[in-house]
Amino acid sequence: MPSLSRTPAARRNPLTAVGGVVAAVVAASAVNAVLAVGARALGDKPDDFGPLDPGSYIFLTAMGVILGAVGWTVVRKASKRPEELLRKLVPAVVVLSFVPDFFLFDDGGAVGVATLLVMHVVVAAIAVPVYRRVVPLTAE
Repeated sequence: MPSLSRTPAARRNPLTAVGGVVAAVVAASAVNAVLAVGARALGDKPDDFGPLDPGSYIFLTAMGVILGAVGWTVVRKASKRPEELLRKLVPAVVVLSFVPDFFLFDDGGAVGVATLLVMHVVVAAIAVPVYRRVVPLTAE
């Protein structure tokens, strides 16, 4: 009898991975939209703060999820211990992604910048479980 892979075939299908990434973009964008609306309601500077415009945060959310998926896949293939590496790499990348936002205090104020920082965390919090499901690190 031929051996069967313990990873379901659907999880190895590239369309499943693409669908998961698209779903993560949509979900993270929806949560980020709520955050942006809330930030605009809280402060006067966020009213004209460009990064809280839908076109801006949806594009950057999509880029974050897509680049995260690429990085996840590279680590998955290149590392002997991808789980261990990603446990350190994901938080480090999220924190590193905060750096450009700190230069926006003059334009967005504390509320605008804090909202952007939370948006970064939202993207990671939604995308990582999706990556785990559609691009598993090990056979299940």
